[in-house]
Amino acid sequence: MGSYSRARVAALVDHTLLKPEATEADIEALVTEAAELGVYAICVSPTFVAAVSLLAPDATVASVVGFPSGKHVSAIKAEEARLAVEAGAREVDMVIDVGCALAGELGAVRSDIAAVRAAAPEAVLKVIVESAAILQISGEPLLVDICRVAEDAGADFVKTSTGFHPSGGASVRAVELMAGAVGGRLGVKASGGIRSAADAAAMLDAGATRLGLSGTRAVLAGFPD
Repeated sequence: MGSYSRARVAALVDHTLLKPEATEADIEALVTEAAELGVYAICVSPTFVAAVSLLAPDATVASVVGFPSGKHVSAIKAEEARLAVEAGAREVDMVIDVGCALAGELGAVRSDIAAVRAAAPEAVLKVIVESAAILQISGEPLLVDICRVAEDAGADFVKTSTGFHPSGGASVRAVELMAGAVGGRLGVKASGGIRSAADAAAMLDAGATRLGLSGTRAVLAGFPD
């Protein structure tokens, strides 16, 4: 996989478990696996942030906000972010209202992101744009515009996908567009459907600076030591 070593890629991974059926036993296994693999962060649903923080007090914990639909009132998203940080999250991955973006209501998208930014000022804020849906329904210019709005509203990262949308997850083209839009000023997180080392390397080559993976062990196994 070119110049990518297993350890180098692991250090860019948010090791993720967001399935609705996840149990505390699953979270315990996730935390153990995260330590074994040497990942950057552990990304879980808000209800599990406190448990992960207790099990792995030195780990970087990420949580999701407005997940997965993004169709939550901004005040609710903001409070969810505040509570996640209070419980131990250092990073927050929020979902935009995709419908607002598609309707051209980018001011509302900006305000939504800004509300979460204000509620969690110390957290790393990643903004999930559902790039596959945006590209399928509207096209490339809107995806670029959304990324610029996210930057303007105070995001630290733009992120491709929840992994739950029927349009699909990350694509090389989406990552290229998003990386071009933020020009190195923000990070770019590729997530959703990355299941092999080849997928992961392609996303990194396209400009991703973080990867969201649920099948982390299998992906990392494809990279050399």
